[in-house]
Amino acid sequence: MAATPPIRPTVDIMLPFFGDPYLLRRAVRSVQRQDRADWRLTVVDDGYPDDTIGPWFDGLGDDRIRYRRNPERLGAQGNNRYCIDQVELEFFVMMGADDLMLPHYLDTVLALHDRRPGVAFVQPGVSVMDDRDKKVRPLADRVKSMLSPPGSGPREVAGEEVAVSLLRGNWLYNPSLCWRTAALEETGIPDSADVFDLALPLAVIAGGGTMVVDDHVCFRYRRHRTSDSGSGAAAGNRFAEERRFFAAEAARMQDRGWRRAARAARAHVSSRLNAAVQLPGALARRDGAAVRALGRHLLAR
Repeated sequence: MAATPPIRPTVDIMLPFFGDPYLLRRAVRSVQRQDRADWRLTVVDDGYPDDTIGPWFDGLGDDRIRYRRNPERLGAQGNNRYCIDQVELEFFVMMGADDLMLPHYLDTVLALHDRRPGVAFVQPGVSVMDDRDKKVRPLADRVKSMLSPPGSGPREVAGEEVAVSLLRGNWLYNPSLCWRTAALEETGIPDSADVFDLALPLAVIAGGGTMVVDDHVCFRYRRHRTSDSGSGAAAGNRFAEERRFFAAEAARMQDRGWRRAARAARAHVSSRLNAAVQLPGALARRDGAAVRALGRHLLAR
């Protein structure tokens, strides 16, 4: 009997890592449990200080999984960029190292790409969980649901209306997105993106790309009580980066003739609201530097 030929992978799952090894292992196992096998997983460890991680991957015995460790730490944004540079297959996902794919995730997103072959990326339905895997719906996620495109079922969206909604508040769950690789090759990665998760989808949409939004839940996104982004926001140091980003986006949208999107970028309402939410905590801590940074962001034009 002839040997069964190996399955040719069609989707690169890129997983930048610097965090909890236990959650990383669970994320990897969720990929292995996919209902379809035409995937390749690449984990890029940005130098997390744990000597058990490499041996664990060695023991998996799964040729579809590659583990790489950066010789020097690149930082979160640098590691994200490195991961995207390593993408080779037709589609790719930039998964979070603490998130979980449900077994039908790849079936769902790749079927949507098949039905609409020209779209740049797919945003499937997402369930939000806390540190203990409990399903939650905190304020940030309730706001996301209000800002996302109206309707139900798979819907293709594009143009200035999408840009306006994203600039008002990023309603995407980036680790769950499934990208068509050619769409990024056509657009390119923004060189000076300070807010990477929003810059890339906006660049694609502003370049004429389209996306599909669906409600069918196939991905679990982890919302931590304490995270790098959350702690940075509380200290106020993230908001200077955000102001630079939104100023650049306002100029780009204005140049494109998308005046409503330019106004939304200058207003960056949800970013200001985030600063307002952080302000009472900074006042209670008597953190003068954070109070000044948050106040500047709230009042900046």
